[in-house]
Amino acid sequence: MKGIIGKKIGMTSIFSSDGKQTSCTIIEAGPCVVTQVKTTESDGYSAVQLAFGDKNEKHSTAAARNHFSKANTPAKKFVKEFRDFSLEKALGDNITVDIFSEGEKVNIVGTTKGKGFQGVVKRHGMHGVGGQSHGQHDRQRAPGSIGNSSDASRVFKGMRMAGRMGGDRVKMKGLKVIKIFPDKNYILVSGSVPGHNGSIVLIQK
Repeated sequence: MKGIIGKKIGMTSIFSSDGKQTSCTIIEAGPCVVTQVKTTESDGYSAVQLAFGDKNEKHSTAAARNHFSKANTPAKKFVKEFRDFSLEKALGDNITVDIFSEGEKVNIVGTTKGKGFQGVVKRHGMHGVGGQSHGQHDRQRAPGSIGNSSDASRVFKGMRMAGRMGGDRVKMKGLKVIKIFPDKNYILVSGSVPGHNGSIVLIQK
C-alpha cells in the first residue's frame, strides 16, 4: 500500500479532448513528512507514520515536539499510519503527490458531513404512513409502528428510527486520478469525496 494525507479543497468539472465532462474533487495532498518507520522486529508490524499540516509550537505538547524533532520537522496537526507501505522511505523524508500517476485508481477515506438529529424520512428515506386524506393526523413524516405483532413484545435492535445522522467514516473505492498538479500539491479525482471543504482525507493505493 502507498498513501498520503490530504485536505479537501472543493469540487469542479473538467472536459476531456472529446468534450466529455467529468465532475471531480480537488484535494491538496501533502507534502507529508515521514515521522516514524515501524518494522516487524521493533513494533510487531510494518507501517509508515506520516504527518501533515503545520501546527503552532506552543499548542503542542513537549512529547509531540520531541517526537517530530527526530524527523527534523516542526509540529504537525495530523498524523496517520499506513500499514505495509510499498515505498521505501526513511525518517524525515517528504512524500508528495508524485507517488501517484494520472489514470490510476485510488481509495479515499473521509468523514461525512454531520447532519445532527434527523427524522426517519431524511435519515432512512421512509415515505410516511397513509395518504394526505381528510382525518390523517400529520403522519406523512412519521415512522409508523416500531413494535412487533408477534409475541416478542419489544422493539428489536437495529430498528430504523430517528437519530444522529452523518459524521461517519466512509471509504470511496476505485476513484480515478484525473490530473495532478505537482507545483500546487493538488490532485483531482473523479466523483465526490466524503466530508466538507477543508476536511482531512486519506488517499490510498
